[in-house]
Amino acid sequence: MEGAPAARLSVNPVTGPELLAAIPDLARLRMGVFRAFPYLYEGSAGYEEAYLRTYAEAPGALVALARDGERVVGASTALPLVQETPDIQRPFLAAEQRREFDVARILYLGESVLLPEYRGQGLGHLFFDVREAHARALGLTVCTFCAVQRPADHPATPPGYRALGAFWHARGYQERPDLQTELSWQDVGEAGESPKPMRFWVRRLIPQG
Repeated sequence: MEGAPAARLSVNPVTGPELLAAIPDLARLRMGVFRAFPYLYEGSAGYEEAYLRTYAEAPGALVALARDGERVVGASTALPLVQETPDIQRPFLAAEQRREFDVARILYLGESVLLPEYRGQGLGHLFFDVREAHARALGLTVCTFCAVQRPADHPATPPGYRALGAFWHARGYQERPDLQTELSWQDVGEAGESPKPMRFWVRRLIPQG
């Protein structure tokens, strides 16, 4: 379980010029963290920087930076589901899911990335706290994210690897095998992109106050 964050660490939302100035650092951070299992992402700085600029432009988007002093050591993103790509929206637009979900009331939690040496200090919880507070501020009632599904015997699984399912459950998120999509990227060692199965986790927010 994560402990309390060290006093020198902070997590704060950034927008506008501050966000744009941080994009090169964020791109490098994402490429480094996502290169590890389970994402094994063979990224490019150009793609990452273009992707991150969408958060500077999309209404209701959030980027929260974790800093150690002035150094960016982690980041977490979110935006209303209606601003997301068709691949992310599609599972919630099926007939059965339409009876359960209002797409206009959902915040999609993008990525949380954190340098390994800063894990276990409470920043993972702070990332969720900041994004869930953002959902409430926007009047949204559901938070969701999706995670890649890798086979249990994947050859790149590192020794002692622990999935994050228990942490997500503790945060109140339910795994939804009925909500799945595919996203494509190039794995480390692949010649090109290939589709990856993604499964959603969902939490209904309890009103506060």
